[in-house]
Parts: sequence; C-alpha cells; structure tokens
Amino acid sequence: MTSHPDLRPAARDVSALLEQIGDKHLDAPTPCPDYTVAHLIGHIAGLCAAFRDAARKDFGPTTDTDPGASLPELPAAWREQLPVLLTEVAEAWNAPGAWEGETRAGGISLPADAAGRFALNELLVHGWDLARATGLDHHPDESGAEVVLALLTAVGAASGDGSGPFGRPVPVPDSAPALDRLVGLTGRDPGWTPPR
Repeated sequence: MTSHPDLRPAARDVSALLEQIGDKHLDAPTPCPDYTVAHLIGHIAGLCAAFRDAARKDFGPTTDTDPGASLPELPAAWREQLPVLLTEVAEAWNAPGAWEGETRAGGISLPADAAGRFALNELLVHGWDLARATGLDHHPDESGAEVVLALLTAVGAASGDGSGPFGRPVPVPDSAPALDRLVGLTGRDPGWTPPR
C-alpha cells in the first residue's frame, strides 16, 4: 500500500494564519507578483475548491478553470468560508480513492497522486506567502515540504532545463530548510520581505 501525505496539518496551518489576518493586511504586497494579500486569499479559496473537487473527481468549473486566467477576488465572507474550504480540501484527500486514477485541476488532467501533492504544495507555499506578506509566524511541518520537494525536483528534472510548473527556480543551498528549498523551486526568494 502506497503512503500518501496528509494535507490536514498544512490546512490547519493556513487556517491559523488566516485567523490572524486583519483588514490592515489586505492591501499588502505578497511574494506573488501582482497579488495583494486579498488576491492571495481569493486564490487560496479557489484552489481549495478546485483541489477538493479534484480529489472527489467532481469535475466542472472549479476543476476546469485556469487559476491564472484572471486576478482572484476576495470572497465577501472569506473569514467564514476559508476555514471550511481548508477543512474540506484536506478531508477530501484523506478519503478512500482520492489518490487513485486520473483527475483534473486548473484545466489540466493529471494523475490523482500528483494532484494531491500539488494541492499540498499550494497550501505550504501560499501559507509561506501569507506569513511573509503579513509578518506572521509560520512553522509548518517540514515532512510535507520534503514530500513536495521530491515531486517538484522530479518535474524540474523532466523538463530538461530545471524549470517546473512555476517557472525558473531560485537557487537555494541544499543545507537550507525544506520549506526554503521548496519556496526556491517555485521561483520565490526565501529571503523575500515586503518592499518598504
């Protein structure tokens, strides 16, 4: 039996960050170009719905829409909706059959096993984005980052030029923490701080 990562710790970490985000943070820049914290929260809401439905093989607008097609909007009731969506996506990937067969996310068909790992990547990296943008403490479980590192390293190696689905990686020492190395593979500088 293949062991699959548990998305619940990463989902709880993001939910805990969101509880600390105030209205004063919403216009702050993030490590994601063109995204404010409000845009990033909107993106997290969309990705949670998309990957929840990908785990359930419930295909439709949530799984078939390119997340980069438009700038995400902050849901009006995000403080109530996001904790629910984060729980739902984590529990969906904990359900029997979620990791089996093929699925879709972001308009792309892919093995469910890879989709679940990409979902974990989204939670870990966007949790890091939120923490950096707001100055909040964030210390996710390193084991989740190690799982996603293996996936993105393999994808980068297969590309021939080291780039992955998130573009050109930022070099990070092998001795750096797993989350820093993961962030680097997604094209982010682990030392990023908000512009003054």
